[in-house]
Amino acid sequence: MHEPLWTFEEISAALGVPAPAAKNPIANGVSIDSRTLKEDDLFVAIKGERIDGHQFIEAAFEKGAAAAIASKEHIPQSSHPLFQVSDTLEALNALAAASRKRTNARVIAVTGSVGKTGTKEMLRLMLSGSGLTHASEKSYNNLWGVPLSLARMPRSSEFGVFEIGMNHAGEIAPLTQLVRPHVAIITWVAPVHIAFFDSVESIADAKAEIFEGLEQGGIAILPADNDHYKRLAGWARKKDATVIAFGEHQTANARLLSLTNFGTGSEVSAEILGSRVSFVLNAPGRHLALNVLAGLAAAKVSGADIEDTAAALAGFAVPEGRGRRQKFETPEGTVLLIDETYNANPASMRAALEILGETTGGEHRRRIAVLGDMLELGNGAPLFHAELASVIDSNSIDLVFCAGPLMRHLWDQLPAAKRGGAAATPEELESSLVNTVRGGDAVMIKGSLGSRMGLVAAALRNSLETSLTTAAAPMPLKGFA
Repeated sequence: MHEPLWTFEEISAALGVPAPAAKNPIANGVSIDSRTLKEDDLFVAIKGERIDGHQFIEAAFEKGAAAAIASKEHIPQSSHPLFQVSDTLEALNALAAASRKRTNARVIAVTGSVGKTGTKEMLRLMLSGSGLTHASEKSYNNLWGVPLSLARMPRSSEFGVFEIGMNHAGEIAPLTQLVRPHVAIITWVAPVHIAFFDSVESIADAKAEIFEGLEQGGIAILPADNDHYKRLAGWARKKDATVIAFGEHQTANARLLSLTNFGTGSEVSAEILGSRVSFVLNAPGRHLALNVLAGLAAAKVSGADIEDTAAALAGFAVPEGRGRRQKFETPEGTVLLIDETYNANPASMRAALEILGETTGGEHRRRIAVLGDMLELGNGAPLFHAELASVIDSNSIDLVFCAGPLMRHLWDQLPAAKRGGAAATPEELESSLVNTVRGGDAVMIKGSLGSRMGLVAAALRNSLETSLTTAAAPMPLKGFA
């Protein structure tokens, strides 16, 4: 019989409220979404800006919830077990704090302008062979995602990996103080969410908030090749952290020695804190390989075997929407779809275009970039988009499709030969792209989540799966007004 995630007695102690009566007073999971709730989960009714979880308490119990945490002000008429609290988000934080207090796990926190989720997923994979590893699901990195992830951590976990994100200054500090990591990783600092900051230096300072929660004797793992490395290291040392640098720089403690991309992955050689290691990463891209170095360093200082963790990387799968690859066979040849539609910023856009540029020869004859707006870039947004023209040129991208008003600034910089199609919305771009793509094409689709480029990826995927047999002439578009 496995141990429960939470007993009602433990929940009661964490929240400081009486435990409700129940025949089986245990919860084996924690959920804030009645749609994905599993039987015997504890349902926490979070009141958000648009949706109030209290409306779904009965639905949660219908799906088999063990109990619910609900606000005293919104208690529904229910005969089911309820923990009555003043504020449900504060209650979730209290449960998370209790979870962190009871575990002996080695805890790693990851933040950065790009690469957080991929690095977290690589750590999950690398550490799982060394002990029970708990990690955040998806991109649960905000004010409710972090405490939810902590509250879900089994008490017997040996490793915990948590992603921490932010849009504004001051958001990381309370989350890292909840996680209390032994190791804190900053993957990179770039002008992401720059609309909410006065400089990239301010973004670096906000990322450095992750050191606020470091445990005594904590370790900070930082990108040696980033312009803001010294600034980050300064903040880390103010918290008495040991600083480990990763990257290609000669002074890096976790240093990339060689990298060979072979289409679907990379062969990597590196030196990690004095240990020479070679491995295969089941995903291409220098940026991914560099983030692996941070993960390997974190794994080593956390007590995991470096050879075992490196070997596990052959099984790494890129998270959905973050560079996942699909191949489709057509009578004319193979079409490669690279789905990068989860998010975009200048740094990640450059990295994605570089990967597309490396997709050359063999079965792929044309490289097609399908790009949507990069959001939250402030007054510099037009220039950030226009500057992509040089990246497209240096990576020999053959054809470019643009969607959104900001991508107009890139479109205006492109030579006529590279202009595939342009539209104000992703929906208007779909038919032109579908009718342009043919066998032998490598197609990368990317944009900020709010630019909805996932619609374009879905349309192309559906076409390739069902009806792409011959190339057709592109449909005319009005383009940008």
